[in-house]
Amino acid sequence: MAGNLEMEPSSRNEVVLCGRVAAEARERELPSGDCIVTGRVIVDRDAQSLKQSGQRVDTIDCVGWTLRVQRSMRAWRVGDQVEVKGSIRRRFFRTSGGPVSRVEVEVKASKKIRSAA
Repeated sequence: MAGNLEMEPSSRNEVVLCGRVAAEARERELPSGDCIVTGRVIVDRDAQSLKQSGQRVDTIDCVGWTLRVQRSMRAWRVGDQVEVKGSIRRRFFRTSGGPVSRVEVEVKASKKIRSAA
């Protein structure tokens, strides 16, 4: 019977965001030569979080690495309602001011729920 039981994963990094597009996605070439598409999604906070912090929204940076995801993100327009599925990533890079890091969602799938009015 033990063979039928599913094992719980020892770690998990899955994110699902539903929110509105803050700015149209941008394509960038990294110093490594990789091309990425970046965008921002605004997510309203729930009532409990709003009560505790007073902050109404979170603005989340999202990045697409695969061609399929990049194509989907390029179709985003300001105010569109989107669903994003992916993983939290911390990326390190250098600037003229020295090394910096950024936390973002690496998008594995995205879809437009509703177009902006």
